Amino acid sequence: MSIQVGDPLPEVPLQRIRDGVETVDTKSLFGDRKVVIFAVPGAFTPTCSERHLPSFVEHYPQFRDKGIDVACMSVNDPFVMQAWGESQEVPDGLMMLADGNAEFTRALGLEIDASSYGMGTRAKRFALYAENGVVRQLHVEAPGEYRVSSAEHVLSQLD
Repeated sequence: MSIQVGDPLPEVPLQRIRDGVETVDTKSLFGDRKVVIFAVPGAFTPTCSERHLPSFVEHYPQFRDKGIDVACMSVNDPFVMQAWGESQEVPDGLMMLADGNAEFTRALGLEIDASSYGMGTRAKRFALYAENGVVRQLHVEAPGEYRVSSAEHVLSQLD
């Protein structure tokens, strides 16, 4: 069963690169703020690199104007997420988070088996909006689609 609107975000570790690899728990990251977390099936993959992440980079100031933090998450290691963020010119403040063992993804119930593509377990493409660690909106894409998890769609739902 996947996470639902009204559910608390699961408490699991994620990683990011700051001054080296940093392991952070989701409660300390998301517990006392408004945040949009969007997940991609894989860093450097076509739709993720050409459309999904760029939409949040472009609209990041609009989220910040609303007092909302933004986090990009993928089942990749933190070094890949850092390199991808640099290659996409991700602005300071937009968090690039690694869920290397898919713990957060599984805890959300939003994993997919991408073994047929040589990618193993990955996150479904989704975006969620949470306030103080509780899911307020959840936008999960159908397989092969990119619509409801875009920055544009998420922003339209926040008004």
